[in-house]
Amino acid sequence: MIRPRKMRQLKLTILERDVDRVIACLGRRGVIHLSGPADQGQALGRGRENAEAVQRVLEAAAAGAAYLGIPLPAEPDESAALPGGEEAEQFQRISAAITRLQEREQAGVQEKKRLEEALHETRAFGNLKVPFSTLDQLSYVTLRIGRLEVQRQEQLRQALGDRALIIPLEQDAGGERILAAASRKGRFALDSELKKQSFVPITLPHDFKGIPAEMLGGLESRLAAVEQDLERIGREKAALRDAYTPVLRRLTGSYLMAFQVEQLKGRLQATASVYILQGWAPSDLVRGLAAELAELTQGRIGVRAFHPHEIRTVREGREKVPVSLCHGGFVRGFEKLVFSYGAPLYGAIDPTPFVAFFFTILFGVMFGDLGQGLVLLLLGLLAGGRGPKVLAKFRHYASPLKAVGLASMVMGLVTGEFFTNSEVLAGPTKAALGFFMRVFRIPGEAPGHILHLMPEKGHITKLFYFFGFTLALGAVLNSIGLIVNIINRLGMKRYEEALFAKTGLAGLAFFWYAAGIAVRLILGGRFFWFDLLGLAVPLLGIFFGHALWRLLMRERPVFQEGAMVFIMEGFVEILETLSTYISNTVSFLRVGAFALSHAVLSLIVFTLSEMVQAIPAGPVFSLFILIFGNAVIIILEGMIVAIQVVRLQYYEFFSKFFTETGVEFTPFRFRKGVNV
Repeated sequence: MIRPRKMRQLKLTILERDVDRVIACLGRRGVIHLSGPADQGQALGRGRENAEAVQRVLEAAAAGAAYLGIPLPAEPDESAALPGGEEAEQFQRISAAITRLQEREQAGVQEKKRLEEALHETRAFGNLKVPFSTLDQLSYVTLRIGRLEVQRQEQLRQALGDRALIIPLEQDAGGERILAAASRKGRFALDSELKKQSFVPITLPHDFKGIPAEMLGGLESRLAAVEQDLERIGREKAALRDAYTPVLRRLTGSYLMAFQVEQLKGRLQATASVYILQGWAPSDLVRGLAAELAELTQGRIGVRAFHPHEIRTVREGREKVPVSLCHGGFVRGFEKLVFSYGAPLYGAIDPTPFVAFFFTILFGVMFGDLGQGLVLLLLGLLAGGRGPKVLAKFRHYASPLKAVGLASMVMGLVTGEFFTNSEVLAGPTKAALGFFMRVFRIPGEAPGHILHLMPEKGHITKLFYFFGFTLALGAVLNSIGLIVNIINRLGMKRYEEALFAKTGLAGLAFFWYAAGIAVRLILGGRFFWFDLLGLAVPLLGIFFGHALWRLLMRERPVFQEGAMVFIMEGFVEILETLSTYISNTVSFLRVGAFALSHAVLSLIVFTLSEMVQAIPAGPVFSLFILIFGNAVIIILEGMIVAIQVVRLQYYEFFSKFFTETGVEFTPFRFRKGVNV
């Protein structure tokens, strides 16, 4: 497919009773790129209010899941459905159970902290025989000793709860002596409750010293009970985590879907009973989508489809039609490279197939090694299949990895490189070439390499041919970019740019004629007088392009800013044309330069591995150098080569026709990682 998919603008008229189901269907299908103005009235306010309510549910679910240690999904799964009353009740039950357990745990943790602080201080003063009045001034503990009727002690315990300890002391005829202990923060509550229960303080003798042993025992018993309760809470927490993990994940997915639905409803035009949803969809999907929505709503929906040229905002240039590309597995892997530069205009030629082909060729030429290419191929296979999880994030680059791996392997066969070793393939290559030469009766001895990149005696000429091949690749890529631009301009009816621009027909004619002269001179030809004419005519077309176009349109040429400004602009355009085409072509010498640097780096690694063979444990060091050296080449040089190929695509190819970018097709969908 050389052009993006054809698009239609859809306008859906949806009843209020069906809008949730329709949006849910569109979100699952992911086929409509939303457009059109948002209503600022009733629908927006209602949608915002509903979205905020759903968001509160999601925040509560996230808090509960974080407490239990449950990982929640970031987007709905394929089986998610919009939540109803049953899901709301289920979530309330789960949320209440988690909240109760969390409150119990928090209270237990706080109580444990208070008891540990009190016990620590009490033990510190346990053997210190000081007046009790002095101990009553401790930092953490408040102590009260007195009498309280037996029947009131239970009421006191219930009133104070975990805020204080009630410890019985020795009994006497008047009732029962108790010791009440609380934190310093709780002393006012303790005194208030003691007063309500008619607590009678005991005035201790002035020389009474120390801390009653019953108090230490009571604190230790209470701390042990709190720790046991926290252990029970931990077991309950684990049980809730096991029971609620699948349910909470499913409910979260449902409410994530509901949140997106409510957000979208807030953007739509609406009345009290009808919503209007507008967007772009691929033409080949419109009929099936309309049938599915009609069945879903039992015919209670209006679906209208418009061609782009029927939309006034598109004709006036105020709205761009979104671009959706449709490719096979190999080319699809290079779509991100194109969209990282910009989306092509709707109706323009899709450059992705050219990018895929030339990226593969250029990378293979610069990174020629049979073994290293095999590693890239295996990485691509693992990333696109069931390889390690660490490679799953690179699955979008599986096809490019496999493509450049194969290209590198082919180039490795040509140069005879296998994991930097240039001798392994020499024998098989010589045998194959010898057979070929005998079949076609070619005289001479078969070489061990088809292409020897190292600048050695007898191989310099082949190296120049190789650099000429890289320049030819550049000329082809530049030419395709110019042809794409000319066709795009003709399709947009910008005939002046298609004919007389430096990236139009005049520029292409100049580039091809100059390239033809260069090839003729390299092959031993000479420069003729008419070559000046062949170069001058296209340049004059660029210089006088605007005036010539007005003459073709039978209009009088107009120099709005004066003749001198026109002449200066023309000269600048000519100079820019010359410099651009020279730099764009010469830039492809870097392909040969990186191929040569790859061969030199491989030679260094191989030579070092050979040099250490003679020392003790030489084979071990040699193997280490080979493994480490190849790893460095694959990772570092592989990244550098990829960057250089991207640079050549962006600046030498895309610059010819990517003067204006379009809008990428980004359909409304619940699951962002799923492609149409």
